Order: sequence, then C-alpha cells, then structure tokens
Amino acid sequence: MLEKQVNIDQIEVTESGYVQVRQATKIMEDGRELGKSYHRHCLSPGDSLEGQDAKVAAIAKAVWTKEAIASYKAMLAAQRP
Repeated sequence: MLEKQVNIDQIEVTESGYVQVRQATKIMEDGRELGKSYHRHCLSPGDSLEGQDAKVAAIAKAVWTKEAIASYKAMLAAQRP
C-alpha cells in the first residue's frame, strides 16, 4: 500500500533572524521509501506565522523578540538607497 508522509525535517535560524524551513515528502510502500522530495521556504522576522507548523511557529516566536524585529527592519532600511 502506498503512503505519503509529509514532515518538517529541518528548521534553521540565520544570524539575521530568518527562519528557514525544509519540508520532506516521502512516498512509502510497505515500509520502503520509494521517493523523496523537498520544499523549502523562508520566513523573515515579523512575518505572519499563520498556517505554519507548530514547531516552526514556536522557534520563530522564541527568536523574534521585539529587539530582533527592530534590528531586522533597521537592516532593511539601511540597504535602501
């Protein structure tokens, strides 16, 4: 019997506060992995966490302090001409 398994298998936080997420999708048959693919997305400090995996949201809430968000916004402002 074929089964599709989807899970977040990697969450990284960069120095700038970005949260990078990798989602793995596996196709299994009778306990054997037939195929695997990945989808990645990145969240910026202050982004909405609606619809995100609970682990991703918990990590983002922990690292996105008011100071971290302000620092990120200042970094963006400094890059504008």
